[in-house]
Amino acid sequence: MQFTIDKPALTKALAHVASVVERRNTIPILSNVHIATRNNELKLTSTDLDMEIVETVPARAKGEGATTVPAHMFHDIVRKLPEGTDIDIAREGDQGRLTISCAQARFSLQTLPADDFPSLSVDDLGHAFTMSAADLKRLIEKTRFAISTEETRYYLNGIYLHAAESGGKKVLRAVATDGHRLAQVELPLPAGAKDMPGVIVPRKTVAELAKLAEDGDGDVRVELSPSKIRVSTARVVLTSKLIDGTFPDYERVIPQGNDKTMEVDNHAFAEAVDRVSTLSSDKGRAVKLSITDGKLTLSVNNPDSGSASEEIPVEYGFDPLEIGFNARYLLDISGQLEGGTAEFQLADPGSPTMIRDGKDESALYVLMPMRV
Repeated sequence: MQFTIDKPALTKALAHVASVVERRNTIPILSNVHIATRNNELKLTSTDLDMEIVETVPARAKGEGATTVPAHMFHDIVRKLPEGTDIDIAREGDQGRLTISCAQARFSLQTLPADDFPSLSVDDLGHAFTMSAADLKRLIEKTRFAISTEETRYYLNGIYLHAAESGGKKVLRAVATDGHRLAQVELPLPAGAKDMPGVIVPRKTVAELAKLAEDGDGDVRVELSPSKIRVSTARVVLTSKLIDGTFPDYERVIPQGNDKTMEVDNHAFAEAVDRVSTLSSDKGRAVKLSITDGKLTLSVNNPDSGSASEEIPVEYGFDPLEIGFNARYLLDISGQLEGGTAEFQLADPGSPTMIRDGKDESALYVLMPMRV
């Protein structure tokens, strides 16, 4: 195996595939990245046995070959090499080492046999559809913040992706919740997704898909079975196991009878929440919203540090209402709203509140109140 490659291309590809590799592994070869050359292309593969990423980049290769090297060490070496130079990489015969040469620098890495590298077996992926990378990014970015980190409720540790119906139209819907807040976003159902199974995409896979969607332009191909998902671009193929569990009936917690509507400038609201929450306790992060006709007062009263309040104008024409929320959760949702106006649909201090973007009907957020 011998090839020459541009530093930027190799650095970017290694950053992507190495992010799958756990820093600590009881199985040594899982700490490695599989590299193979063929037809002037370099194929890099990494896996943690639950997810596999394969990325292909152009390289000037002499012959074919394959080996595995420590992923994070390889990435660290490559990214520290001089800019604007080519990198020469070769495997030294039977010595079991890979040499990396660039300018006056030379490194030699221990390898493990390519034949020992595991492959993520894939059953029949019976459902396939194509969507734009921008749409995939939108589904992920607007919901991932609400994924639960509580391992005991493993079925909430991902994004629930499924076909649904909204307003008489078929949609592809992504939902995430941690029990305190819920995020839902949808887009028109792509051709081929009509009969797809509802699947829960794990948090780690979601993070890698976000990178793939960020780097990709054009379309991505999505293939699904009840247990696996594969997402492909021109250069990257990501395959992952899905969470084996049943996502809860989330539609039951979306309020239907909230009859009090408050409209507020989203930017002004977020800044006010951020300011007054400076004095909130680290544990609760509670902020009280006191809403009256045309005015919203945000306040925090912390016995250990003091108190804070701020008033901002709102559109509200209902009975006065006081309700408390976690400030961090308010800011997370506010950060997802693209329009200038946030619309709060409220009922009473003890019931869930629905928050919508004034200019985006396809996304909604539900937030549970706190006692303040």
